[in-house]
Amino acid sequence: MNSTRRVCLAGLTALLLAGAPALLLANVTLPAILSSHMVVQRDQPIHLWGWANPDEKVSAEFNGAQRSTAAGKLGRWDLFLPPQSAGGPYALTIKGENAIQLEDVLVGDVWFASGQSNMEMPLAGFPNSAVVTNAAEEIRNANQPNIRLLLIHKKASDFPLVDYEPTSWTACTAETAAKFSAVAYFFGKQIAEREHVPIGLIDSTWGGTPAEAWTSMAGLAADSSLMPVFAEWSSFSSQQGETARLIESEKREDEAARKANQPLPKHNWHPDAASWQPAALFNAMVAPALDFHIKGVIWYQGESNASAERGNLYEKVFPALIADWRTHWHQGDFPFLFVQIANFKAGSLDTWPIVREAQRRTLSVANTAMAVTTDIGDPDNVHPANKQDVGARLALAARKLAYGEDVEDSGPAYRENAVEGNDLRLWFDHTAGGLLAKGDVLKGFEIAGDDRHFMHAEARIEGNSVLVSCDGVPHPKFVRYGWANAPVVNLYNGQGLPASPFTSEERIPKP
Repeated sequence: MNSTRRVCLAGLTALLLAGAPALLLANVTLPAILSSHMVVQRDQPIHLWGWANPDEKVSAEFNGAQRSTAAGKLGRWDLFLPPQSAGGPYALTIKGENAIQLEDVLVGDVWFASGQSNMEMPLAGFPNSAVVTNAAEEIRNANQPNIRLLLIHKKASDFPLVDYEPTSWTACTAETAAKFSAVAYFFGKQIAEREHVPIGLIDSTWGGTPAEAWTSMAGLAADSSLMPVFAEWSSFSSQQGETARLIESEKREDEAARKANQPLPKHNWHPDAASWQPAALFNAMVAPALDFHIKGVIWYQGESNASAERGNLYEKVFPALIADWRTHWHQGDFPFLFVQIANFKAGSLDTWPIVREAQRRTLSVANTAMAVTTDIGDPDNVHPANKQDVGARLALAARKLAYGEDVEDSGPAYRENAVEGNDLRLWFDHTAGGLLAKGDVLKGFEIAGDDRHFMHAEARIEGNSVLVSCDGVPHPKFVRYGWANAPVVNLYNGQGLPASPFTSEERIPKP
C-alpha cells in the first residue's frame, strides 16, 4: 500500500471515529449512560455496548446471565443480555483485555424526561426567579433508594453524537434530587410507590428551547410541510450578531451597577443560539441514549414555540418529534406523556392557546397522554411553583397508559357540538363522576358564527354536556374554551381533573 493511500485511510478512520470515547488500541470502555447505580429496563433485552480494540472479545455477566461478542473493525461492540424482572441491586461485569465492574445496578422502569425549563426546573428551583412549592421539605424527604437519577449536561451538536458529556447515574438523595427535574422527580416518586419497582429517571432538558431543536434532521426533512422550520432558523441565526452585541452591552451595564452598589438592571432573556438550531439538541442530548431501553417519555415543552412565527407550525412539529423519537429508539410506540403548557400572561397576542390546541390534537397519535395545567399555573411567572400536581397528573397518565390501571387520567375532553336553536350543546369524553364547575358559574366559553368573531358565552352544565349561548351570536357555529394566554377556566370532572382548552374550528387559527 503506497504512503498516500495509507494517509487517506488513516484520515478516514479518524473521521469515522470522531466523537467515540474509545479509540483503537484502547481498553474496553462504556458510554456514560452505562454506569454504577443505573436502572436497566425490566422485561426487555438488556443492551450493553461500548468500545474496545478491533476484534477484541468482550463478555458480560449480570445476575447469572452471560453473553459475549467481539468488537468490530472500528472498535464498537454490542451485546444483549436476556430480559430480567424487576429487582437488584446486582453487579454487572464486563471483560475484555481489561475488566469493568458496575455496582448497585437495579432492574426496573426507565423514563426519559425532556423538554424546556418547566421540565428542567429542579427541586431547588431557579435562583431569584422561581421556587418549587414546599421545596425545603421536599428536598429533605428526597432520599429514595429505589429511584436513580441521570442528569444530562446541556450540549448542542451539528451531528449525532455517540456519547454524552461525562456523567453518571446516582442514587436519589436530598443532594442529588435538589439539582434534578422536579416534575420528573415527583412523577418517578409516585410511580415507584405504586408499582413497587425501581425507577430510573433521565433528565435531558434545556430551558428556552424549541421542539425543532429536539427533532432529528431526518425527522424534520421527512415532511415538506416542516420546511418553514429552516426558514425560521435562518432568520433567527441572522439576528445573532445583534443579539451578541446586546448581551455585551447588558454585561457592561451590570458591571457598572455592581461597581456603584446598585441593583442590577432587568434585561430581556436571550436564547442560546446553538440550542435553537434544528436537530442540535436531538444530536447531543437524545441520540446518545437511543441504544438504552426505556419504558417511555415524559415531555414538558412548548413555550418557546408559542410565538406568532412558530405557533402554527407546532401542530406539525410536535407529532413529528414523537414519531421521530420512536423511529430512532426502535422500541415501537412507547408511551409518550406530555404536559400542556400552563396559563401565563405572555403578551398581547394570544399565541399560547395555539400551542395548547396543537398539543390537544396530538392526542390523536397512538399511546400519548396529556396533563392539563391551566388551573395550576402562575399567570405572572412562566415557571409555576406547583410541580407536584404536574408530576401527579403525568403519573396518572402513566398508570393508565403504561401500566394498564383502570384509572381516569384526563379531565373533560371536548368531543363534538350540536346546534339547538340559538345555542350550542357540547359533549365531552372523560366525564368520570360528572361535569362540574369550580365556582358559581362556568367560565371561559366563547362562541362565533360563520364570521368567526368570537364573543363571551353563557354556559351551564346539563348532565354530561354543556349548553352555551350568546345573544350577540344568533346562529352559532364554532365554540372555544380557555382561548387566552392566561385563561380563567373552571370546568372539571368528578375526579377533580380540569378540562383542556380547545377550539371546535377545523384548522387552528393564527394569532
